[in-house]
Amino acid sequence: MRKVRPFREWVVKVHQQCNLACDHCYVYELQDTSWRRKPSVIPEASANRLAEKVAEHARAHALPAVRIVLHGGEPLLAGKQRIEHIVSVLTSELRGVSDCDISLQSNGTLLDSDWLDLFHRYGMSVGISLDGDRTANDRHRRSRNGRSSHTAVLKGLELLRRPENRARYSGLLCTVDLANDPVAVYEELLSHEPPMINFLLPHSTWEHPPPGHDSLATPYADWLLAVFQRWYTAPVQETRIPRFEDIMERALSGRALSGTVGAVSDFIVVESDLSVELPDNLKAAYDGAAATGLNLFDHDFDTVARHPAVVAARGAGPAPLAADCLVCPVVRLCGGGLRAHRFHPRNGFDNPSVYCADLRLLTTRIRDRVVADVREWFGRAS
Repeated sequence: MRKVRPFREWVVKVHQQCNLACDHCYVYELQDTSWRRKPSVIPEASANRLAEKVAEHARAHALPAVRIVLHGGEPLLAGKQRIEHIVSVLTSELRGVSDCDISLQSNGTLLDSDWLDLFHRYGMSVGISLDGDRTANDRHRRSRNGRSSHTAVLKGLELLRRPENRARYSGLLCTVDLANDPVAVYEELLSHEPPMINFLLPHSTWEHPPPGHDSLATPYADWLLAVFQRWYTAPVQETRIPRFEDIMERALSGRALSGTVGAVSDFIVVESDLSVELPDNLKAAYDGAAATGLNLFDHDFDTVARHPAVVAARGAGPAPLAADCLVCPVVRLCGGGLRAHRFHPRNGFDNPSVYCADLRLLTTRIRDRVVADVREWFGRAS
């Protein structure tokens, strides 16, 4: 039997619903409807099974560390008792097997001091979704009755920024909107003192392209390059931006730090019904695009790792990229973009990214800048 490449990161959908109605959400607003057929919250017995299966996989592959991300919907809607149960059984099952890093991605509106106490007890970190100031954030991230979520998010961030809670604060996640000024967005996010900012492109496909899309124009690259210029030229590093750091790492060493730019998505998703799915951004492609047909009642993670769709999503298997990408001179920098962004109903994922022109400009501009700066530095040093 073929040797298994083990998983080291799991995204667990602990709650399927959300208290906001963000109109760019790939879970509820795009092509997939599978959340409607799943338990709204993961049952305790299912959490126990999950913990057993993760520990079994970690033990079988002698993994020194694993990472669990609690996700949704809005995971805090699961309630403190359920979240503590999930975290405690994971911690218990993995004790003596692997170090377990547990984090949570939230919209921040429900954070309070009791939640922070729980995160402190288990050493958890939390990331917050925020798209900028009130105007920028409210373009998409509103409550179900249309009201602004901004004030509630800032209250949560105020808690995280307190000195006693800083260790629990992992950073901010921002979805790019061309209607928002890029530098103003960056400055606003920076004012909340995040250790890291992840900038996401709106999850889109060739069938449903992003706002402002033109196959030859590069509005998203232009937006991100404005942020890069502000970030890169700062006298001191004010925060980390993995999207830029990945490109810089590829440019200088040919090795990427994560999957934020390129093809590989090396985590697996466990839904509230214990079905195991591909990276959830695939839900932007079509209904059921992330499904594998596997679940933790009947299968283990080695079986999941051998599934052809999982192998392809992890960047292995035959021709994981389109032919145009394989001969492209910048494919080493962009990795072909996210798999979800390549979808077209005519030929599936056998396409360059819908953001191809943007990725080409973004990656080459950053490469040229950092390579020139490194050469200049070595020239002065010699």
